[in-house]
Amino acid sequence: MIIQTIMFYAFAAVTIASAFMVISSRNPVHSVLFLILCFFNAAGLFVLIGAEFLAMIMVIVYVGAVAVLFLFVVMMLDINFVELRQGFLQYLPIGGVVGLVLLIELVAILGVWTVGPEAMTPYAEPNTTLGAATNTEALGALIYTKYVYAFQAAGMILLVAMIGAIVLTHRSRPGVKKQNIGDQVARDPATTIEVRKVPPGQGI
Repeated sequence: MIIQTIMFYAFAAVTIASAFMVISSRNPVHSVLFLILCFFNAAGLFVLIGAEFLAMIMVIVYVGAVAVLFLFVVMMLDINFVELRQGFLQYLPIGGVVGLVLLIELVAILGVWTVGPEAMTPYAEPNTTLGAATNTEALGALIYTKYVYAFQAAGMILLVAMIGAIVLTHRSRPGVKKQNIGDQVARDPATTIEVRKVPPGQGI
């Protein structure tokens, strides 16, 4: 029990620290790498509470697909950091007002937040109401019945994010050569291919 508690605090500390580094790193590539670290430690927390299916999904889907996709997109966007910092002072008052409003809302929420007596019970205890159902079966039954609309909304958000990433990656940029499929298909072999006979022992 002591080892599990130590591991919980270790995973939780690294998760919080890496999440903070995601939003504080100046280099977006470093932010994505810290995001991958955060996902790995969150998967460790899921393993500690007995949700091994969520842990595997966190590693396979989020780390293996989403975070790596973010990394590739960030590296392909060729972001100009000098251009991004030009309008920083212009939008600083608006950002300050939004940050102040969010801080007031968080303080108001934490001020009225109370912990009920039932919240002190350990959440890692086995749930006897599910019977012999595994974690995967219980999670699937819950997602596709009670939270089916939220699940579909999350899928639409990921679809919009994927389309946005594709549009940003394929935008026209000066000095970057792009493949034109139509021109390649419409090529005439007679004008693009030249067959030359080279005598033996001689070059072109």
